Amino acid sequence: MNSTENVKKITDFSNKSLLIVDDDNPFRERLARAMEKKGFEVSQAEGVKVGIEVVKSKKPAFAVVDLRLDDGNGLEVVKQIQTTNPDSRIIMLTGYGNISTAVAAIKEGAIDYLAKPADADDVEKALLANPNKKPAPPENPMSADRVKWEHIHRVFELCNRNVSETARRLKMHRRTLQRILSKRSPK
Repeated sequence: MNSTENVKKITDFSNKSLLIVDDDNPFRERLARAMEKKGFEVSQAEGVKVGIEVVKSKKPAFAVVDLRLDDGNGLEVVKQIQTTNPDSRIIMLTGYGNISTAVAAIKEGAIDYLAKPADADDVEKALLANPNKKPAPPENPMSADRVKWEHIHRVFELCNRNVSETARRLKMHRRTLQRILSKRSPK
């Protein structure tokens, strides 16, 4: 089966508005620029409060929402989008992928769930995918080593770059964590 059968083009949609809600400013900016190049009309928000305000004023057809935001849970934004535009296509992003949050996101109206860092091509495919067909597997998935490295660095940043606290939360020895942090990211 050809994977292009599963994906529409942005030109097939009359409303091309996309809302990106993420508190990781560099990631959000990069994704916004990439999605604009792909033909979306992008709005950005860095938290739940601003995201809900944008939803009320613009009623986006598409949305990419981070699950954990500084001022709350991204599911609140998803609920608001579904209230104002039930036909919208919403993708949840998170650095903490687990089954319970994925189920909650889908119940609230998200059509897919991607682990961070997701690239623009994966986001575009997920947003434009035919919801009645099974999505094609990713062409360039992250290696297991890269996923582990990303998770460790995300926890490290959330612990305000405190090695001891990060090691305790990850249940690993502090020196082992220091060695991992000193290495470059795997491919």
